[in-house]
Amino acid sequence: MTKAELGLIGDAELVEELSLLTTQTARMRARMADIMAELERRRCSKPVHPGQRRRH
Repeated sequence: MTKAELGLIGDAELVEELSLLTTQTARMRARMADIMAELERRRCSKPVHPGQRRRH
């Protein structure tokens, strides 16, 4: 959506769009946190072989 198109939309529609985007952003952040936590859990659960150093 361009700035020109935004100028044609009413306040209520802009607020509704902003609310939708805010909700989507919150969901994406929560999903990212879940994925990062799962990757960390997997990383920490892998056995370290003798003689190998664990990367951080």
